[in-house]
Amino acid sequence: MKSSPIRVWKPTREQLQAARVRQVPDLIQPRLAVLFVGINPGLYSAAIGHHFGRPGNRFWPALHQAGFSERQLSPFEEHELLTAGYGITNVVARATAAADEIEPHEYVAGMRALVRKLKRHQPRIAAFLGLGAYRIGFAQPKAKIGLQSETVGLTRLWVLPSPSGLNAHYPLPHLAQLLAELRQASQAS
Repeated sequence: MKSSPIRVWKPTREQLQAARVRQVPDLIQPRLAVLFVGINPGLYSAAIGHHFGRPGNRFWPALHQAGFSERQLSPFEEHELLTAGYGITNVVARATAAADEIEPHEYVAGMRALVRKLKRHQPRIAAFLGLGAYRIGFAQPKAKIGLQSETVGLTRLWVLPSPSGLNAHYPLPHLAQLLAELRQASQAS
């Protein structure tokens, strides 16, 4: 059976502004190998209804280069991750133009909701894509990139840099290398 072609589209300026009240649904199921945890959806992602949707975001190329997928997926193909044992959620559900629009109390409340989600779905690893969000939300100001000492139930916590194209501290090859380390750890557990 032939699958229907994916309808890829670009939001208009009006759709981007209207996205401020939209959320991107979680891509989650019980007992995933890795649940990727974004900071929050950008307006582009909220407008198209898919995670890491903005064309300059490096999540999808880094994921592929790290070996999580056989080919580079588009945000419109995100459901293919579930069959491979991976999912995506966010700390804060509210869409914003930039992460600096999020208030510290939103991170804390988002982390509380995330902890409940982790306990319910029990992924082996929750991989946070944003060091600052992790530090604020879990009150761990000295947290560093990599495996954390804290766990949520049996879920190990891993912190990665944000894949946003604005994060110049981590070029794509370095981000892919860090994701590859996560992939290897997820296969060993």
